Amino acid sequence: MYSVLLGSAVIALPSTALADPLTYAEALTRSAANAPSLKARAVSTDAARSSAIAAGRLPDPTLDLGVSGFPVTGPNAGSFTRDDFTTATIGFSQQFPNLAKRHARAERATADIGIAEAGELVEARTVQLETALAWIDLYYGERRLAQLDLLTASLDDLQKTVTARLASGSARPSQALEPEQLRAAVADRRAEMVAVIAQARARLARYTGDPNPEVLGDPPMLDVDPAALRAGIDALPALRAQDARIAGADADVRLARADKRPDWRVGASYGRRDPRFGDMASVGVSIDLPLFAGKRQNPKIDASTSMARGSRLDREALRRELAAALEADLADHIMHHERWSNARTTLVPLAKRRAELDRDSYAAGKLDLGTALMSTLALAEAEVETLNREADVARDAIRITITYGEERP
Repeated sequence: MYSVLLGSAVIALPSTALADPLTYAEALTRSAANAPSLKARAVSTDAARSSAIAAGRLPDPTLDLGVSGFPVTGPNAGSFTRDDFTTATIGFSQQFPNLAKRHARAERATADIGIAEAGELVEARTVQLETALAWIDLYYGERRLAQLDLLTASLDDLQKTVTARLASGSARPSQALEPEQLRAAVADRRAEMVAVIAQARARLARYTGDPNPEVLGDPPMLDVDPAALRAGIDALPALRAQDARIAGADADVRLARADKRPDWRVGASYGRRDPRFGDMASVGVSIDLPLFAGKRQNPKIDASTSMARGSRLDREALRRELAAALEADLADHIMHHERWSNARTTLVPLAKRRAELDRDSYAAGKLDLGTALMSTLALAEAEVETLNREADVARDAIRITITYGEERP
């Protein structure tokens, strides 16, 4: 197990945001409450639960109304009373699908609820992950922008030194342009970082509903436990969704097999005739005869069985994909840790020491301005790169814990 402490404190930058700044936890809470995609999934789950209420129940009864034996030719044509066969009927009938079919339909509806609920969990993790990454990108984007602003301030100090040396005649006139050239290069880097910040803010606004979000506080300290993550693969929402699809496919198999069992219908009717001839009543039962299963029911059974087998293979493929992705993400996390540690303990201290030495040499007239400026730029780039690597570690830890971690209430 290894732990990650991401960052120290937010560097405050000017903001026109109307809403209060968001901590990491507040951003996740707000996205869970405001993301439209989550609300859409919840509505779909409610619809599946509502549909399940009717699944497996008997169909509605049928009201039958009619006239039979009405003469249309001959001497009694057009008369309801001259012919003793003319009958006005009213009746009811009820269809009874076989019990296996009704059970299979109920199981299919239950599986649809499971699919909808799993889809809701998958979307919840997606929203949580995207919100968390947007918050982290905005946090580190602002820190990197502040670092570039510090470099710009240091260039102002160098510009004063150059101006003094020009006045004393110890520097060439062309050297006055070198700080400005470096300032232009830093301005390009700054413009890129401003764009990164704007993109992160837009992503955060998408999920939280805050039109101009700002970050507050420190990133979370996350523990990545590879053994626990590997053990929990089968409980991930994506696999739970696949399990629900398998249950639905199995219900479809049972439904196809139930078609080989006969359905039946009961009907009763009452016939009203001329009082001279008397009324009549009828009762009947009709039964389906699935006599040609080889070309009707059996092909459907084979097709649904193949679909169920394919669902199980898809689940195994997805499980292997997730397991491989977890191992790859863990490997990246270790690599990013090492790169971040190397930057903090070696690259930045060396760049800082070199910049100090070159600045002192330039002040003593032992080094040209261009070399001193390049050392200053190298230090700034090393510090920005350290923040980049720290952000990579943060993104890794968040992606791993949200994507592969246990479901949290």
